[in-house]
Amino acid sequence: MSSRIASPPSIPTDVLRSAVDWALVTRRATRAFLPTPVPRKDVEAILDVARYCASGVNTQPWHVHVVMGAAKERLSAAVMRVYDDPSLAARLDEPYDYYPQEWISPYIDRRRKVGWDLYGLLGIQKGDKERMHAQHGCNYRFFGAPVGLMFTIDRGMGRGSLIDYGMFLQSIMVAARARGLDTCPQAAFTTFHRVISEELAIPEQQMFVCGMSLGYADPSRIENSLVTDREVVSNFTTFHEATNKETES
Repeated sequence: MSSRIASPPSIPTDVLRSAVDWALVTRRATRAFLPTPVPRKDVEAILDVARYCASGVNTQPWHVHVVMGAAKERLSAAVMRVYDDPSLAARLDEPYDYYPQEWISPYIDRRRKVGWDLYGLLGIQKGDKERMHAQHGCNYRFFGAPVGLMFTIDRGMGRGSLIDYGMFLQSIMVAARARGLDTCPQAAFTTFHRVISEELAIPEQQMFVCGMSLGYADPSRIENSLVTDREVVSNFTTFHEATNKETES
């Protein structure tokens, strides 16, 4: 594996900045992938870069379970057996509270909009439960991606380690973009944590965090044209540049 990568002095700063900005801004939740294989060495290279993300007192709380080929197909089949059986699906539970118990604005509005924007592109009408079920089920086939990533964390770690985990996940997605690859982070897998843990023989002391699809986006699929709205900086940022006394003087 590679050691820490230093910025090559021969590359102009503006070029480096543009490359990083491009990788961040073009990251999308891809929902349809090409069957083009992703070599194991490329997956390892992405994880090798992502491991340098920040974590509290260098705890590095992540565990990654990579599924490819037959292992990925077996996992998908195991999850789909439960997903398509109402009696089994009714027994599902969450390993932790990812979403709030009660949704409020503006968060519920954003959630609804992205859902209906996606369904609108796919021609799925409100109330069409059969097609909604089928579309949501694409999550568990990794949207056709050749690589699936399952993320776990030791149960003894605190909430702050989930902040660390978020930085790790983002680093993976940005490193993938730098290599021309696409991703879809998937909280949809959380309710199937027991199925996944059994299928992959994940130790009991590890809690499931989320899944992720990795591969090459299929540019011909309309669902990949979805671009979500983002708030402008001024809507979520407050600058504190002077105290009241300093302003009055």
